[in-house]
Order: sequence, then C-alpha cells, then structure tokens
Amino acid sequence: MTEKRNIHALIEKEAPSLNNLLDPEDVKEFKAMTTELRDTWTKKQVFRTETEMRMSVLQDMKYPTKAAKYWQCVREQNVFLENLMSLSFDCRRHEAKVKWLAAKIASIKNELEESDGAPMDSPDEEMFDWRIKKEYQLEKHQIDLDESRYALANMQLVAKDRMREIKLWSTLKKEFNDGTFDTKDVNRHQLESYHHIMKNKAETLTSGSSQPEVFNVLGQLKTIERVKKSGEMIYNKKEQLAHDLGAKEK
Repeated sequence: MTEKRNIHALIEKEAPSLNNLLDPEDVKEFKAMTTELRDTWTKKQVFRTETEMRMSVLQDMKYPTKAAKYWQCVREQNVFLENLMSLSFDCRRHEAKVKWLAAKIASIKNELEESDGAPMDSPDEEMFDWRIKKEYQLEKHQIDLDESRYALANMQLVAKDRMREIKLWSTLKKEFNDGTFDTKDVNRHQLESYHHIMKNKAETLTSGSSQPEVFNVLGQLKTIERVKKSGEMIYNKKEQLAHDLGAKEK
C-alpha cells in the first residue's frame, strides 16, 4: 500500500523541472534539501493546536460557563466534520482523475509504440503532426498526473489534521460535560451563559467606549436580567407548569 502523505518522491521527481524556474545552483541546493523539505511539509501546522483551542477559541470571557464551552465545541466539531466530508468528495474526484490520467498515458504510449515509428523528419506530414500531438498530450497528461498526486497528498495531510482536531473537540466536550446542563438543547444554557458574557463586557466598558457599544452591551444585559426575573422564557414556563402540577398531585 502506498504511504499516505509521502511527497518525497514527488519532490524528487519535480526537482529537474525546477531548472525552468531556478538557477542551477538553487536547483542543486533544493535537491540536497529534499529530506528536510519533506519533514517540513509533514510537520507543518495546518489547523489549531489544543493550546489555541483552549486559550483562543474557548476563552473564558467569551465562553464563561462549561455549558457555553461545551456547545462551542459542538459547533467547532461540526464545522470540521462538514469540511472533512467535503474534502473526502474532492479526494475521490482526484483519485478518479489520477486513474483516468494514468490510463490515458498508458494508452498514448501504446499508440506511439504501435505506430510505424516514422522519424521526426519524415516527409509524411500527417504522421509528423500526429506524433507531435500525441507527444504533447503525453507530456501534458503526465504533468496533470503529477499535480493531481501532489494535490492528493495535500488532501491526505489536511484530512489527518482535521481528524486530529475533531478528536480534540470530542475530548473537550467530555471534559466540560459535568452533568449540570442540558446537552440536547443548546437554548437551555444560553440565558445564563449570555448573562455572564454581558457582565464581562459591561466590566470592560470605559469612558472611551462608543455610544452604540455601550447601548448594545447594557441593553442586552438589562434585557437578560429582566427575562431571568420574569421567567418568560418558554422552557421556564414549562418547568414552572410541571412544578405546579407536581405540587397539586401531592
């Protein structure tokens, strides 16, 4: 089985073509760095580290409760799932393209081998044009094939890192799920979480804050406090009704 994400052979194969782009000395140095460049390509950061996920995405001022952090993990994990599925379809298209190109290359090579082998200076102009066209197609298909294989290697690298982050979001979800909040209905935690968020924002307001910013933060904060006091949220009413019915039955 071909090793996934191995671009060493691809780099080595492309190196001679760099003569069209680089000076001979640069090409020589590039070839000498092939192993290092493969290592760089393999270990480069693609998506977020656990540190970035915890400190940047799930920062306490924006997601102040475990419920808020849990549900943000759900959102982030779903985005990566959707992107991984889309990447899978792209990968399948490229794999089909690789097979098609490989078959076309083999077919053209066979045509050339089975031809009468007329030399390039043959007076047969039609044969001359045919060979020129076939040799161009052969070279173009080979370039497309090499490019598609490199694209596949990149997709495999990206897929591996997407899966790494999906698994990390799963770990974080388990960590934050302490059983104190609803993990089926995202709406259930938001009133309390938003209250903490708006209080955090209100504490950062200064004399330099713009009037629209102050209006927005204090407006949401006052609304949240009123709603919590009135119990007007739908699920609050349902809980109160269930509580009242239970009391009557007793």
